Amino acid sequence: MTRTNLVLTSLFFFILKGVSGATFTFVNKCSYTVWPGILGNPVLDTTGFELADGNSRSLQAPAGWSGRFWGRTGCNFDSSGHGSCATADCGSGEMQCNGAGATPPATLAEFTLGSVSTTQDFYDVSLVDGYNLQMIVEVSGGSGDCRTTGCVDDLNRRCPSELRVEGGGGCRSACEAFGTPEYCCKGDFGSPSSCQPTAYSEVFKAACPRSYSYAYDDATSTFTCTDGNYIITFCPSLPSGKVTTGVTKPINGSGADPLKELFSNSSLYADLAAGNSNAINHFSLKLIIFSFTISFTFVRIFGM
Repeated sequence: MTRTNLVLTSLFFFILKGVSGATFTFVNKCSYTVWPGILGNPVLDTTGFELADGNSRSLQAPAGWSGRFWGRTGCNFDSSGHGSCATADCGSGEMQCNGAGATPPATLAEFTLGSVSTTQDFYDVSLVDGYNLQMIVEVSGGSGDCRTTGCVDDLNRRCPSELRVEGGGGCRSACEAFGTPEYCCKGDFGSPSSCQPTAYSEVFKAACPRSYSYAYDDATSTFTCTDGNYIITFCPSLPSGKVTTGVTKPINGSGADPLKELFSNSSLYADLAAGNSNAINHFSLKLIIFSFTISFTFVRIFGM
């Protein structure tokens, strides 16, 4: 082998080693069956499958893969795989999503794997399209800031009445519920500087601090890792002693849940949507107090 060929082979080997793709393992800890949906490029071995409670399944994705995963619930498919789901249905009429995304509301796990241009994987859990079930993403192996992210809190139990899906199977985003530019980050609100957190997105963020709560919630919601594999767990039950800071709702110094009062009167949200100024002032005061509580808790935990 010539020196040139040896160098090229070594370089090719180095590139492959740094961008080897990732294994995604899906784990169902719910007390019911979940049907994961998959949308991405290139297409993986499946775009949707059944995952009974207590079961797991792994899929291999190549370097450079980009896409999203979600959990469908309340599905009814016949022997030929035709049917639909009560939440996060992909609208294909089949168990396989075949290039279709989730119908909101849906909790989404989003990934862009490293390629030749960058060896870092980027990943997040998003509530921008609403919420339908608990989900966390954990990293196995890898190097860098490979943190666990996701949403452990059950937002279906806390969802404001005007965002709640009939039957309690999901919590819509404010964008889907009201469709206005300030909630959807469109038009005059189509930039990070003009689209700011709202009362609704703050509620999502308070419950799930590391998940995307609105379109430009990048700073605290996107994570990176190199050469990692990923475990996506539905309805996670985190064992005692495991570090869960950032994926669980904050608890104040007295041990109480500061979200309880904030969520206790859903009529506040209806007043906000209708423009009731007294309710807005009342809610703003509560939100200021609550934000101070969250900030104090984060300072205690992170020493920031």
